[in-house]
Amino acid sequence: MKNKSELITEDEIKVLDALEKNGKENIDEIAKRCGFSRQKTGRIIKHFEENKTIWGYVGIENEDVKGLSHFVLLVKRSTLPIAPDLKKELTMGKLDTFLPELVKIENIYLTHGPYDGVVTFYAPDLITAKKLIQTLSQNLGILFDTYALLETLIPIRKTGLKNPQSKSLIDLL
Repeated sequence: MKNKSELITEDEIKVLDALEKNGKENIDEIAKRCGFSRQKTGRIIKHFEENKTIWGYVGIENEDVKGLSHFVLLVKRSTLPIAPDLKKELTMGKLDTFLPELVKIENIYLTHGPYDGVVTFYAPDLITAKKLIQTLSQNLGILFDTYALLETLIPIRKTGLKNPQSKSLIDLL
């Protein structure tokens, strides 16, 4: 968590907001929208990349094109402690070694509330999504008590952006 001296400036927030709206946009357009010079905008973006304020750039895809469905997995931890070496393995990507073929992890969050973790992922079908739970249970069963699987039907927003097909989705609600 950042302390107050590490918080970003208003100018930096403007650039971050512009990148969130369209990370593919060129620096000249971002600078124009923010009211800054190209050089200032470039320095801010470079600084963000160096200090990991920006982790990377992604395209938001329509998973239907690939024949994939989107799922949300909620997990509840058991009361058993996690060994320090396993904590490190889990945070450094060990979960990826447990994936059934064709499962693509989107996000992993530790949470506070009724569930202790959230995993969002893509899979071709419900059977493959359930294989992920089965594999996790077999490999990490002592760490988790409960799994709840949800399939998302309509992405209204993804990564803060409105679905460009939202008008055609109104009838589905």
